[in-house]
Amino acid sequence: MIIYNPLDGDAITTTIKSMPRHAFLMTRLGLPIPQEVEKIRNAITAVCYNHGYTIIDASTQITGRDFLLKIWKQIASVPLAIGVCHEAIPHTTQSNIYYEFGVAQALGKESIIIKSPNAEIPSDFVRTEYLEFNDYFDERFAAYLNGLDEQAEHYETMADQLDRNPVLSIDYLKRAFLITGEDRLREKAEQLLMEAGLGERAKNSVEQIAASF
Repeated sequence: MIIYNPLDGDAITTTIKSMPRHAFLMTRLGLPIPQEVEKIRNAITAVCYNHGYTIIDASTQITGRDFLLKIWKQIASVPLAIGVCHEAIPHTTQSNIYYEFGVAQALGKESIIIKSPNAEIPSDFVRTEYLEFNDYFDERFAAYLNGLDEQAEHYETMADQLDRNPVLSIDYLKRAFLITGEDRLREKAEQLLMEAGLGERAKNSVEQIAASF
């Protein structure tokens, strides 16, 4: 997949480090953080931890460079994006969350909204399945994470079935790798690149960048 720099619209021609079994959390980070929002974050983190996922957010890494570009790269590096919707989150922050959620979907990430019972979902998301933070949250969120393993199997199957489309096959293998972390999927991508006769392309070519996850 070609990823474009949000700052100038040019293609990013450097490899973005893959972070399998990680989830990018989009929520309120600046103080003050409402107590209920903090409770939601803690619950998300605990369930993810129990399923082998590590939570990161926009404050995890300090680059000293552009903040928006950092967020794009963080989202691109992980398999899963989680957005929190709560009525106590300021509208400006909630707008940022939905922007980042859209970035995640555009980059082909697994994505889920977790909302409080009283929070209102924007009209663009009325058809989007979400998880409500209630007494059944832990169980339902755990079931969602378990389902991602099946999704990874689907991506690998799609990669195997695509004929004469190595770049798309490699992208499916990358999506499966980010969910599972299985190195054999990297090996399959490298083998596919060589079999397609693309191994001698420039290191910053679409094919080489796609296969270098």
